[in-house]
Amino acid sequence: MPTPRRPHADPMPTSPRAPSVVLFDLDGTLTDPKPGITGCIQYALERLGEPVPGPDALEWCIGPPLFDSFEKLVGVERAGQGVDFYRERFGDVGLFENEVYSGIPAALSTLLECDLRLFVASSKPKVYVDRILEHFDLVGFFEKVYGSNLDGTKVDKRELLSHALATERVVAAEATMVGDRGADAIGAAHNGMPFVGALYGYGSREELHEAGATRFAMHPADLVSSLAGGS
Repeated sequence: MPTPRRPHADPMPTSPRAPSVVLFDLDGTLTDPKPGITGCIQYALERLGEPVPGPDALEWCIGPPLFDSFEKLVGVERAGQGVDFYRERFGDVGLFENEVYSGIPAALSTLLECDLRLFVASSKPKVYVDRILEHFDLVGFFEKVYGSNLDGTKVDKRELLSHALATERVVAAEATMVGDRGADAIGAAHNGMPFVGALYGYGSREELHEAGATRFAMHPADLVSSLAGGS
């Protein structure tokens, strides 16, 4: 498993009140999907006859909605075709070019022992999220999985989290969203949910702070103290 990146640490505030429900992003929060996502984007760009950047130059594509990334890469008129080419490779190969962050299974086990209800809320299509969680033996930690649809609906975290809260009949103040990108923080704020930024993922502290985040987990193990350490 990959070693989570370790940004310069500052004291991490804990929640004044532990949530009863936690919703986790997938990419950059539970798993490191860089090889699969960047490899599939490279494949799509090659099919489109476009220049193909290296994997590091495509890290910014990890997290945001896929169509939005291709819109920036090739323009809105060809973004849909880029998504189609991406999925040609992702559905068979790319989704398994992925690794669970070290410390995530232990953290999830501890959170369950603290009687927290755990969910996944990812802008990735649910059909892929389900397969990834099953493949990496993570599915048993979660009560339910929420993801987008292949037609692009529910890809916006604001809409997705609103749908999840309504479906589960959960009060936003009693839930917390955990994610590594600004879109995760914005989605949580839009729904009145507390948020914990996963700084071991792909979003920077600056990106998350600009999106309104004030609480951070430097490593997966920090999720326990942040989510279950409130009084």
